[in-house]
Amino acid sequence: MGMMVQDRDKVWRDLTLPFPMDEAGAGRPLVQERREKVSFDFGDIELVQICLPDIFIVYGDLRLQERHFRIRSMAGEDVIELNFALNGTGTVNNLVSGARYDFQPNLHNIIYIPEFDGDAAYQSADPYQFFEVHFSRPYFMELVKNTGRVLSGFAEKVDRKQEANVGKESLQVTFAMHRCIRDIMDCRFSGGLKRLFLQAKCVELLTLQAEAFERGNPGKTALTTARDKDCIIYAREYLAAHITEPPTLQELAAISGTNTFKLKNGFKELFNNTVFGYLNDMRLDQARTLLQEGVPVKDVADRTGYSSVQHFSTSFRKKFSVPPGKFTQS
Repeated sequence: MGMMVQDRDKVWRDLTLPFPMDEAGAGRPLVQERREKVSFDFGDIELVQICLPDIFIVYGDLRLQERHFRIRSMAGEDVIELNFALNGTGTVNNLVSGARYDFQPNLHNIIYIPEFDGDAAYQSADPYQFFEVHFSRPYFMELVKNTGRVLSGFAEKVDRKQEANVGKESLQVTFAMHRCIRDIMDCRFSGGLKRLFLQAKCVELLTLQAEAFERGNPGKTALTTARDKDCIIYAREYLAAHITEPPTLQELAAISGTNTFKLKNGFKELFNNTVFGYLNDMRLDQARTLLQEGVPVKDVADRTGYSSVQHFSTSFRKKFSVPPGKFTQS
């Protein structure tokens, strides 16, 4: 949420300082971007802000000493927020409406809050990491015309300027969403191409969220406790750190403190992918980056843990519809 945080000396701190979401004018770049690190007596904040017409992207890492804050919304922006809580746990209360928002790791929702004044509490010492996309209200309303039951119902509330979430319960951030977020963070284009790329990726994120809420929550979960979820998240992190020499399912279950049933089914619930489907996606995304950097195909296969160049080439072609040797030429 784009908000201002009040410290213990009662001074308002503007954390996100967003650029105006208007059309690029003379002398104004097509995409405006700012990266900054700010230290207050109550904690350290690292933010990246990207603004293009009708879209504002902000993501960051908050390492806070104080756990409770008085907050208020920034005036003048009527926006719909795609909210992705990546790490950390917290609660935000809107005293205007009485609504409460709980943020937990790896959950997402779509939020509209026309008026906000309230407080927040961060419930652990872990850093709070987030990613948000803010659409201007007119642009969002145009995007979601005739897009299905979930967004249509949400748009009706937005049209009435009524506070709303797309889902009563937030859903797990899928691998496709994580990959889309990473694509935005790693964008290497500039000028008009960067604007076009970021617009497309933000709309893709909206589409992925809408699809997830259309499907709804699965009826039965293999993850019955917070610890179960933590084990699966740790398993994903372990896989990412051992991409070239991954463990077996049994080994990964033991390493992450769970059993193979919860590992397989919990991984599917949290990340909408199998364990080794996720590993293969990570390998191929890394391979694509290495190829873009000019690394030879054989070296890419070795560095991403494939047993042979042929096996790597087959997997790469299947995912990206082009052989790795021709990828950088296409």
